[in-house]
Amino acid sequence: MADDDRDDQKEYRWETGYEKTWEAIKDDEDGLLDGAIADIIQKAKRQRQAQKTKQNRLGMMRHLFIILDCSESMSVPDLKPTRLRCTLKLLDQFIEEFFDQNPISQMGIIALKAKRAEKITELTGTSRVHLKALEGLANVPLTSEPSLQNGLDLALKTLKVVPSHASREIVIVMGSLTTCDPVDINLTIDELKKEGIRCSVISLSAEIHIARYLTQQTRGTFGAVLDDAHFRDQLMSQVDPPPAAKTQHNSLIRMGFPHTKNEVEGKDAPLSMCMCHIENLEEPSELCTTGHHCPQCNSKYCELPVECQSCGLTLVSAPHLARSYHHLFPVPNFEEIPFDSLPKASSDRGGTGTGTTECYACMKLFVPVADKTVFKCGFCKQFFCLDCDIFIHDTLHACVGCNTIPGVDGLVYQQSSKSVSDSHHQQQAHDLHPGTSKQRGQFSI
Repeated sequence: MADDDRDDQKEYRWETGYEKTWEAIKDDEDGLLDGAIADIIQKAKRQRQAQKTKQNRLGMMRHLFIILDCSESMSVPDLKPTRLRCTLKLLDQFIEEFFDQNPISQMGIIALKAKRAEKITELTGTSRVHLKALEGLANVPLTSEPSLQNGLDLALKTLKVVPSHASREIVIVMGSLTTCDPVDINLTIDELKKEGIRCSVISLSAEIHIARYLTQQTRGTFGAVLDDAHFRDQLMSQVDPPPAAKTQHNSLIRMGFPHTKNEVEGKDAPLSMCMCHIENLEEPSELCTTGHHCPQCNSKYCELPVECQSCGLTLVSAPHLARSYHHLFPVPNFEEIPFDSLPKASSDRGGTGTGTTECYACMKLFVPVADKTVFKCGFCKQFFCLDCDIFIHDTLHACVGCNTIPGVDGLVYQQSSKSVSDSHHQQQAHDLHPGTSKQRGQFSI
């Protein structure tokens, strides 16, 4: 612990040595700065990918609470137009991305108003509920100061009853430099640490000691934003699932795959109401024939994933599980190759990899100034530009070359089969596992 404290003390900028930051920008042979600027942009885009580390055990079913500061400090216009407006705009993007990458997870929102904590949305896996709640926060009066402890206690009360196999997290967006708490906040921090709840803080003003201490005790992350772009990077870093906590247990989870009833005994399905809107006064349920029916109790829902209100079964679809599964087997980082080291172009594109002048994915021609570094897949030996490299690792989660060139053993299940079988078993595995792009399409990879 003492070593961690010493490392943290060295993080402050004013305690480091004198840096000549202007030396990072150098002109080229023609006296232009385009190359240096392109290099800085390229490093900034790839920074998030370089920080990712492969984890053997991740919290896939996440229960996340966002605690949003709605005090007077959120009216400061250093983030345009105000801190609150900028935060709500970025939270819209974060919520969409979070449920896209973690479809079987749940989220809730807590607002800190006038030294009190108010739960805006309960834990739910429907992004539409959270987005509508954020619209109502745009005109909330910003007064007084927040109470961090009240927000943590409210989130702790809900996360305590979450099953032990789920990942429990809290992300705090703090704009104030102070917190007005009823009792000693260290008692709440000790309880969070005991329950294994991971707390991360994004400060919009400056570093706060109690916030830094909270993240250290709960193994979370802390960041103070520089501008709106840096704020977005800090927020999007919470999209990927964190390493599983030591208190998180392994267990089998019952899930149901709903079915649709288009016809019943040769007739159209009867009109019925969905359970997710039947008690919603703002968006009442409508009679319709379409919907997803629970395989256990036959209750109908209009969207997935959802927890059945009648029998408690978690209802998902196969693509939801597949999108959660890719975090455990990420695409390996591509090899960085300088543009000058690229082989000479050849007439056949993508065949043998003897040469290339364009990106294999988007077919953009490589330019020496903008593409100082290109990226090469270690399995299919194809070259990609920076934007395609980021798209493959952050969005697509599958190498374009490995999934379009027949005979490339760059897929996860092919690698695992080779590591546990001899040559005879390898031949059998080749017959069982897909080896062509047509067969891979059947597995939706």
